[in-house]
Amino acid sequence: MDKQKIDMFLAQNGDKLPKEKIMVMQDALAALDDSKSIFVQSIEFKDPTTVLIISILLGSLGIDRFMLGQVGLGIVKLLTCSGFYIWWIIDMVNAQDLARKYNYKKLQEALMMQGITIY
Repeated sequence: MDKQKIDMFLAQNGDKLPKEKIMVMQDALAALDDSKSIFVQSIEFKDPTTVLIISILLGSLGIDRFMLGQVGLGIVKLLTCSGFYIWWIIDMVNAQDLARKYNYKKLQEALMMQGITIY
C-alpha cells in the first residue's frame, strides 16, 4: 500500500484506533499489497464516542459489551445489574478505550487474513 493511501486510511480511522499503535499499523499497511488494500479499507469500525454514549445510557443493561462482541460479558453484566452498578461506572470510564481495542482487533484479523501479522 502506498504512503498516500496509508495516510488517508489513518486520517479517516485514526481516532477509532489506539494512538500507541499508529507506527505498527503504518508498517503493516505498507507491507500490504495494493490489490488487497480495498479489503482493509472497507472495514467498518465502531465509533468510540457512540460506544461511550451507549455505555452511559444503556451500559447498565450490558448493551455496550454486546456492541463490542463480548456477548458473555454482556449477559453477565445484564444479570448482575452491572455488578451492582460498579461495573457500569468502570465501563463508562473505559468505553472509548475498549472500542479502540475492539477496532484494532478487527484490523489485526483483517490483516491476518491477508497474511500480515501485527501485535
